[in-house]
Amino acid sequence: MKFAPSTSLRAVAFSTLLVWLTPRIARAESSAAYKHEDYREAGGRIVVKTDGAYLEQDFGTASHIKVEGILDAIAGATPNGQPAPAGSDQVPLAKLTERRKAWSAGFSHQFTASKLTLGVANSRESDYVSTGLSLNSQTDFNQKNTTLLIGIAGTDDDVKVFYQADRAKKRTHDLIVGVTQLLDPNTAVTLNLTWGRQRGYLSDPYKLVQKNTEIITGVFLPLTFAENRPDERDKWIALANINRALPPLGATIDLSYRFYHDTFGTDAHTLDFAWFQNVGERVILRPSLRFYDQTAASFYRYRFDGTNITPVQGPPRPDGPFYSSDYRLSEMRTTTYGLKVIWKITDALHIDASYERYDMRGQDEITPQSAYARADIWAAGVKFAW
Repeated sequence: MKFAPSTSLRAVAFSTLLVWLTPRIARAESSAAYKHEDYREAGGRIVVKTDGAYLEQDFGTASHIKVEGILDAIAGATPNGQPAPAGSDQVPLAKLTERRKAWSAGFSHQFTASKLTLGVANSRESDYVSTGLSLNSQTDFNQKNTTLLIGIAGTDDDVKVFYQADRAKKRTHDLIVGVTQLLDPNTAVTLNLTWGRQRGYLSDPYKLVQKNTEIITGVFLPLTFAENRPDERDKWIALANINRALPPLGATIDLSYRFYHDTFGTDAHTLDFAWFQNVGERVILRPSLRFYDQTAASFYRYRFDGTNITPVQGPPRPDGPFYSSDYRLSEMRTTTYGLKVIWKITDALHIDASYERYDMRGQDEITPQSAYARADIWAAGVKFAW
């Protein structure tokens, strides 16, 4: 049986295509780039190999276009939601294979004080098709020391669910408002606020729950059921960032904090730190550290035996009860650390290579640690600018 890639991988991959870019001080440039990334979880779990091509082109002094194309090859195994068998702490895994093709394009035009960017994106898998549109504006004030960001975006997704003939629908709408302020020639701070809404099929069709169920009087069997999540979710995100150049050290630091809350009952905190260090005139080293902590969704349970929740076979039920054993909805923490090297061979030709270690740990003292992923992430790229 083929299982779909994890929703978290899909979300991360698609967010790289349809994102509201925080205003940057650096100007756009015409360039072509290629990047390869290898994401490999320990224990024979998920492996994702990604190849991406990127093209940016200026048109005069006011217009700019950016086009991206991504191919993902995904294979391995992932927890299916069932608890570990008696006497074991290894949760059952389900095999999966998938290929994903995605592309995006963005066109921006600089007016007198504002820049408008229109984006479109599409991502396709055998069981999931997502199409998105975005529009954002960046307006300068205060002699270009202050930039206001306002953006809207939406996606329209079709999900193939194995127990129904027609594809299920999922729609998202997001709004972001942010401001970037130059405090001095070396320091910029950013504050972004985002609100988002998801409606439609929000469950993962390949995740199961298990409960000992009485099939006839006095006879119980451990039956499995498809998970049932709410068909709507609202989310709120606050992001604060500071970027500080340190000329005496030839370095720049980038520090951000992100708070996330949604109506599934999840709160999450993300702290992200990166240090950009010039080594001579042509090499940049970027060590980085990311810490993430989340609470569990209100309807997450590792086991349903002993609870008053009675799973039901069939399609999702918007009126509940809601239940999921997807470890990604549990209370957990992740740590990511790594190093990236950028070599400016010439002013036009740059190459880079990076390594990151990703470590996920459960925090509820109930879900076995075997459910959580640890991964090595290697990446290399080349960029030519003109």
